[in-house]
Amino acid sequence: MRKILCAAMMSLCGMLASAQMHINMGEGSPLRKLQIAEIATTNLYVDSVDENKLVEDAIRGMLEKLDPHSSYSTPTEVKAMNEPLQGNFEGIGVQFNMIDDTLMVIQPVTNGPSEKVGIIAGDRIVSVNDTAIAGVKMSKEEIMKRLRGPKGTKVVLGVVRSGIKDRLTFTVVRDKIPVKSVDAAYIIRPGIGYIRIGNFGATTHQEFCDALKELQQQGARNLVLDLQENGGGYLQAAVNIANELLNEGDLIVYTEGRQVPRQDYRADGNGIFRDGKIVVLVDEYTASAAEIVTGAVQDQDRGRVVGRRTFGKGLVQRPIDLPDGSMIRLTIAHYYTPAGRCIQKPYEKGKQKDYAMDVVNRLKHGELTNQDSIHFADSLRFETLREHRAVYGGGGIMPDYFVPLDTTRYTPFHRQLAAKSIIIQQNLRYVDNNRKQLKKKYPDFQQFKQQFEVPQLLIDTIIAEAAKQNVKPKDADEQQRTLPLLCLQLKALIARDLWDMSEYYSVINEQSDIVQRALEVITQ
Repeated sequence: MRKILCAAMMSLCGMLASAQMHINMGEGSPLRKLQIAEIATTNLYVDSVDENKLVEDAIRGMLEKLDPHSSYSTPTEVKAMNEPLQGNFEGIGVQFNMIDDTLMVIQPVTNGPSEKVGIIAGDRIVSVNDTAIAGVKMSKEEIMKRLRGPKGTKVVLGVVRSGIKDRLTFTVVRDKIPVKSVDAAYIIRPGIGYIRIGNFGATTHQEFCDALKELQQQGARNLVLDLQENGGGYLQAAVNIANELLNEGDLIVYTEGRQVPRQDYRADGNGIFRDGKIVVLVDEYTASAAEIVTGAVQDQDRGRVVGRRTFGKGLVQRPIDLPDGSMIRLTIAHYYTPAGRCIQKPYEKGKQKDYAMDVVNRLKHGELTNQDSIHFADSLRFETLREHRAVYGGGGIMPDYFVPLDTTRYTPFHRQLAAKSIIIQQNLRYVDNNRKQLKKKYPDFQQFKQQFEVPQLLIDTIIAEAAKQNVKPKDADEQQRTLPLLCLQLKALIARDLWDMSEYYSVINEQSDIVQRALEVITQ
């Protein structure tokens, strides 16, 4: 046994000597210490170990002791993380949802590969390359994995279509499918355009400009820019959007860190919306790049901000690509608004759970429901650059007009209906059974918006299905209080399934407290 141990130690020393030929490490080097620990564990530990996982866990351990946004991602996680920001993925090009373990096409992507071969809304895809995907309890992720693939590859889809007895077969050639980051754009009131941005990706700036120009052609002179629930994305995308709104030389944001000198980002004066009123909508989930745009508009007195204090992510991450396709995102600097406010909210290193609970704590402390619960120290007071209005640092962007969160709007019954997917499932069934009749009766969305009322039969079906799943209102009063928002949500979902997301928000925004307050502000 002693001979085996000595041999192992000699081998370990040999490995270390070999490693030192490539990396110059002093006797007390932390890197040398880490390498000895990894080699010793891999070669001497009593049980076999996964060396790759060992290294990944070590990296995660290091980063967990830093700020909440420095992170490690595996190759698979990197791909999933980048797809929404890159603006495209490769696949068959359909919007779909699952109903009774079957994939139902909500809408094929316009001019996408599925639409080109004749797949239409309402089709059910039941097989992929002769493998059944319907009625086999296959996860949504596994189905997506089978449908996606490299551009140019073929996939054979088995499709069941309402009114046609035999199963249809389509051969689809996969292609690049655009992923839009502008969720909605429409004229919300005469002369007022509305644009909602979901994240800041590689194509966001161009999407925004295209949408804005279209709205301007329709008569929009003022703009409501909705950044609610926008978790951010690329810094440059945010800078490009702000550039369209500000005048030449206006500071948009600056970054600065221990090893990173200050870098200013300024408007070049060529923006397409430098005149006209702007109101930016934000909430507690508005973060990072979305806060950059918000802070620039507010500090430069270019517009007003409506909603609730934003998330407060003001740390700049640099992606460090690793040889196997994994990635470290390491925080290297802070974001600062034009007035000098640090966007980042306070945190304690290594206490990620406390950081993650911040929004919950805001609700508990009353900050989301009562403006008087929000307190700022005088040391955090700044002034906007033109009108010298008071704004505050200390994390996130505090809106100019606070709109409290209405915690009574969603009843417990409604929350259970949503959590059990009863609303979405019954909506899908309703649209599937009535698509042709609805399109015939409401060929124009505005006609639908003005005239359509959710039928009582659909509401009764939802309540009956809920009862089957033991989801019931506490009493008749709770059921009655649930109906207005439920009907609004159903109408918006039906509009989405018949048209698109702009129509969804056109319906839902009519009952949004933040949107309605924004319209009051912009028309003052």
